[in-house]
Amino acid sequence: MDLINKTTMLTSFNCTVDTSYRFAYYQIAYSLIFSFGLASNVMALRSLWLRPRNLTSTAVYMANLVVVDLFFIVSLPLRIYYYYNRYHNRAWFPGRAFCLLTFALKYISLYGGIFFLACIGVDRYFAVVHPLRQHLRRVRTARMLSSGIWLLVLALSLSLPFLLSAASLTNHPCMLDPSSQRHYTFILVALVLVQTAFLLPALLLLFSYCSVLRVLCRLALRKKAQHRRTLTVIYWVLGVFLLCFAPYHFNLLGYTLTHMGVLRSCNLGKVTTALHPVVLSLASSNCCLNPLIYYFSSNLVHN
Repeated sequence: MDLINKTTMLTSFNCTVDTSYRFAYYQIAYSLIFSFGLASNVMALRSLWLRPRNLTSTAVYMANLVVVDLFFIVSLPLRIYYYYNRYHNRAWFPGRAFCLLTFALKYISLYGGIFFLACIGVDRYFAVVHPLRQHLRRVRTARMLSSGIWLLVLALSLSLPFLLSAASLTNHPCMLDPSSQRHYTFILVALVLVQTAFLLPALLLLFSYCSVLRVLCRLALRKKAQHRRTLTVIYWVLGVFLLCFAPYHFNLLGYTLTHMGVLRSCNLGKVTTALHPVVLSLASSNCCLNPLIYYFSSNLVHN
């Protein structure tokens, strides 16, 4: 939801927020994310490809996670160019195809990352809590589940931009005005979709983490050491969720509801609007942090 003006007006209760900094901020943030994300994911993909093919279900989820990240990374140069033009008040404005493509790639990265991270956490759950159910951790099962996740992510990622396209009557297809009554239904549907797509994997991951921790607490010290890498992986996955995804979705909830006039709080509207570029860049930075999970799970990937 990129608004074109230097300030953002919450028209429902006449509240103005200065957001002029966001064009320069996005250029810097996305340039850093592109540089670090491209280097780290190419290294992770190369390592996955060159290692022996004695792969596990964890390797399947990690490989899909890398591909999801690369989808978003390749779209960043166009995003940076777009914000560069907006910062310098140039007349260039992307067409509808550009906006739909970049929106779709963003959501593929965001929710593909969420779902595949949740798969890694659940995979560790079955490895520790239910070690006898190895059929659920077969490579074939992981590939089938990954295919299903791709279908779900593509359906979600393509439906959201088309909701945007259907709602937009202006000449700025990248802009969806949350205060417009015509957009009300479209925005509520999109909000429910994205919040559900975050909350369900997050709850599943928390359940997996608590279950693994409970089992490890009952094990002897020697056996705990054998599962230390599993616990480290789950810590990293939870860390990415808490750092990247949770702030974005919580802020998005307040941001959208205040712009729609459902929550009539000028202070909340100002805070969530000012924080929106920051939490969006944090959510995007998951493509830089995901390869670290591969690093800490490398022995689980090929053993």
